[in-house]
Amino acid sequence: MPVYEVNDGTLVAANSNPDIIAAYQANRLRVVRQLRYSVANENCLDLALFLNGVAERALADKAVLPAYARTALEILVRQIMAFNGEIAALDQQLAAWHADNEASRRLAAIPGLGIVTATAIAATVSDPEQFRSGRQFAAWLGLTPQQHSTGGKTRLGGISKQGDRYLRRLLVVGATAVMRHATDKPTPMADWIRKLSEKKPFRLVSVALANKLARIAWVVLTGKEAYRPYQQLAA
Repeated sequence: MPVYEVNDGTLVAANSNPDIIAAYQANRLRVVRQLRYSVANENCLDLALFLNGVAERALADKAVLPAYARTALEILVRQIMAFNGEIAALDQQLAAWHADNEASRRLAAIPGLGIVTATAIAATVSDPEQFRSGRQFAAWLGLTPQQHSTGGKTRLGGISKQGDRYLRRLLVVGATAVMRHATDKPTPMADWIRKLSEKKPFRLVSVALANKLARIAWVVLTGKEAYRPYQQLAA
């Protein structure tokens, strides 16, 4: 298990907060949309007005909404704006920590690993050498396939999904983004993605790429070197 330093452990908690706030905000936006379609004409009450900070203009006309709906909508709009501010503040803190952390900066150069994923890995894995290999690191994240033996034959099943769920999800999301933009990239990773995609479904390839990204991250951390896109990094 990883050993957190005090500041790093605090950052791990802060790192996941934007995700939590965004999910909570999404629920509020769904309620706003429901109110918009149930008690108002879509053309009279545009959701974009709320997100652009001019909700007062949309709420000024009392004929548009009943009093109870106006009150509920005003509360929701204030909450949405407040959440936007909280997310921006947390993003600034993460960016500042990232700028001061060498490991995080090197990790962010890996395709699919933006500031959020880079800071999360750097803060969580304070001692990457506790893992003997990149494969062990990927296994700790739950990104390696399970093995099943039947009648003397061994077959690979789905990933174990053990370990740090948050890091695993970030890597899979990042891998998916890389896959969507890899078609025109003349890099070894892009070639690997194209070849595997010819015979495997999209979801399986994205998880396999997340495994590969985890291994590359381990090499970058333990070797204290920058990611080199045109050279295969064995892990």
